[in-house]
Amino acid sequence: MTSNTLKFSGFSLAKRKELTGDDFYDVKTIGDLTVAIVCDGVGSALEGAAAAKRTTQHLMNNFKIRPKSWEIEKSIKSFIESINAILYQESQVNYESPELVTTLTIVVIQGNRLYGANVGDSRVYLYRDNKLNQLSYDHAMDEEGYENVLTQAIGIVPEVEPYYFENIVQKDDKILLCSDGLYNVLDEKELTKNIKLGNAHTLVKKASTKEKDNLPDDTTAVVIEILKADEYATLRRQKLAIPQTLKKGQVIDGYELIKPLIQNERTWLVHKKTKDYVLKFAPYEAIDDESILDLFVKEAWNAKRLKADFFPKAVIPKTRTMRYYVMQLFKGEDLDHYLTHKQLTIDDSVELAATLLKMSQFLLKYDLLHGDIKPPNIMIAKNDDENLEFKIIDFGSITEIFSTDSKAGTPSFLAPERFLGEAISETTEIFAIGVTLYVALTGKYPYGEIEPFQNPSFKEAKKPSSFNKNIPDWLDSVIMRSIAIDKEQRYSHYSEMHYELTHPEKVKPYFIKDAPLIEKSPLVFYKRAFIIMTFVNFILIYLLLK
Repeated sequence: MTSNTLKFSGFSLAKRKELTGDDFYDVKTIGDLTVAIVCDGVGSALEGAAAAKRTTQHLMNNFKIRPKSWEIEKSIKSFIESINAILYQESQVNYESPELVTTLTIVVIQGNRLYGANVGDSRVYLYRDNKLNQLSYDHAMDEEGYENVLTQAIGIVPEVEPYYFENIVQKDDKILLCSDGLYNVLDEKELTKNIKLGNAHTLVKKASTKEKDNLPDDTTAVVIEILKADEYATLRRQKLAIPQTLKKGQVIDGYELIKPLIQNERTWLVHKKTKDYVLKFAPYEAIDDESILDLFVKEAWNAKRLKADFFPKAVIPKTRTMRYYVMQLFKGEDLDHYLTHKQLTIDDSVELAATLLKMSQFLLKYDLLHGDIKPPNIMIAKNDDENLEFKIIDFGSITEIFSTDSKAGTPSFLAPERFLGEAISETTEIFAIGVTLYVALTGKYPYGEIEPFQNPSFKEAKKPSSFNKNIPDWLDSVIMRSIAIDKEQRYSHYSEMHYELTHPEKVKPYFIKDAPLIEKSPLVFYKRAFIIMTFVNFILIYLLLK
């Protein structure tokens, strides 16, 4: 399996001609963690295979529900202690001796940091710069002839003391987790050669080939390859000052502060050499609040990596001494202010909608959404051809698609289902785009202005053309479909709305779900009315002549 920053593989073979072995492994990505586990059930125990499988599943399941406040080290040690106690007690009850026994090795990768632990003689290696380094510690006797006798394993005694370690990983590193079946067949030189060339399958098959497909022990390997450095984690770890106050005339890393651009005075117009820029500083509260710091680091990281014409250019200086990022100065005004003295034309509104949809489709490639589309987050100015140009700002609201815990968004632009706790999605973003268009063309909110913490009730909106007679029927329908209260009537994907926006002749009239027939199809209504009236007239004539 592959992610943006790493890929991993796992493979296991039973010893000799047996169909199943006592080893068990798993490797998964859970949120921002990659968790890999290898367990080698002790063959002399009656339930070694069951212990290996249960230990792996217990640890993996606990990482899925790990309290967010727990550090990785605490999580690893606590989960190991928990499964050790469970297996030991169960063995005592069922067998009166340790029979649910297994070795364990586990690594957790978060960003650029590797956390690991082992109990027993399954190992963790780190391959870097053509050298294989053992990170784990073998809990085995040193005496000659007793090298395979374990001094620790999961399930042997009531309490266990795992060997714990941490390291920083970097691009091109490979992490190998394996049972003793692998390193007892392939020596360190052979392991180094084969991990350089291949994955877990290559290593285990090499060991099997060396033993003429008659492995003396169950053999398992998991290999994790670091494809590139996790830039977000690198930015997060940097030790940078966060200023409490900022003043006009202050010079920071060559940038002279000219004036604050927003009320909290954390975003400044600055001047360096011959150019003006915008500097955005981390909130001062980030010094003590890890969650606020994380949000700002993610904002700066997104601003830097999301490069497209509809965003202002942004950089994070390598030599900065404070926690900020730099943005291109876009000389214009936000759409909210623009609408106080002007109104968008139909053509400009269509261009705005197209820009917002292209931006949203661009973010979707990264599994992201803007999260707070609204006029104040849209900058507007004239380009060299005197046409309006739009830029979307506020990288702080960008969030993962289908997030259910995201607080991104402004109430008046939130889809009805967001107030019920549903996930943020393409269709909720389309709703925000539709409300933005409605406001830009009419100066009014389709469902009224909604205050924070208000629990609104949505009633059908009036067509925007009822406030602006210049709006053509097709655009009326596009906007009404994008802001439909019932999400089943709304566009599901950006591409659907963009197609209708660019193909007016293909747009079908939009009607609310329970709209009367005279509104949906006047021709059909009058045809039916004519038939009914004709029939009634025939009845009346018949009764009169009778």
